[in-house]
Amino acid sequence: MTLRFSKMHGIGNDFVVLDRRHDPSVPDVSLVRAMADRRKGVGFDQLLTVEQARDPSCAFYYGIWNADGSPSGQCGNGARCVAAWLHRAGALPLGKTVRLESPSGPVAVQLRAPLDVSVDMGEPAFEPSRLPFQRARDVDAHPLAVGSDTLAIGVASMGNPHAVLLVEDIDAPEVDPLGPRVTAHPDFPQQVNAGFVQLLARDHVRLRVHERGAGWTLACGTGACAAMAVLRRRGLVDAEVRVDLPGGSLAIAWPGPGHTLWMRGPAAFVFEGEWPA
Repeated sequence: MTLRFSKMHGIGNDFVVLDRRHDPSVPDVSLVRAMADRRKGVGFDQLLTVEQARDPSCAFYYGIWNADGSPSGQCGNGARCVAAWLHRAGALPLGKTVRLESPSGPVAVQLRAPLDVSVDMGEPAFEPSRLPFQRARDVDAHPLAVGSDTLAIGVASMGNPHAVLLVEDIDAPEVDPLGPRVTAHPDFPQQVNAGFVQLLARDHVRLRVHERGAGWTLACGTGACAAMAVLRRRGLVDAEVRVDLPGGSLAIAWPGPGHTLWMRGPAAFVFEGEWPA
């Protein structure tokens, strides 16, 4: 018995995709960790399963597991890869907007081309309880004590939790140790994805993200959405922003509160393989 899979990536945020449309079994933690090993396995940031939808208004469901086997609520780059995978499988047409069901709820996707996908990521949520984050009220910038320093962070949920820190240079050496310390901060009971954003212009930013369960990644779609939303809320960026990540660029559009946020970017197939089951 072997387990067939597709290796994909969205601007360097890489995935293994499993077809579970006719087999609803959930991959166990040991399988996810073994396949995620970049020396002895396939290697990926997240594992995605494509399944039959639970919600009748959605075409399909996709599950998300981090490299350490922990579940995730949302993944923007993963949503684009699932849409491209479904199109190649003949299950998703070009041009039409289709709802997919994620662990955090429905998302709308539109294939502009076979590997060019827009995703409606929903409206950002800034209330600390939505992450969760141990703060009593919603403010634009929260103080967060990290060692002897106090950082000013914005928080947002895009179906998964994000802390966003505005920095002068995302490549500065002090950013590297801050990532895991913010991710594991005790004020985030379920940990948090830590984004470090550098403002270049009102329509252009740079971003690095340290993801819970995966570490530093080349790209994080929900992280790009959260960073844009936090800066937009502060009046620092316009309604359409290019976000440059180490693996490539995403286009994020959000008019503001009361509207959903759209993310557009590429998806890519790397190879097909089989894993001994």
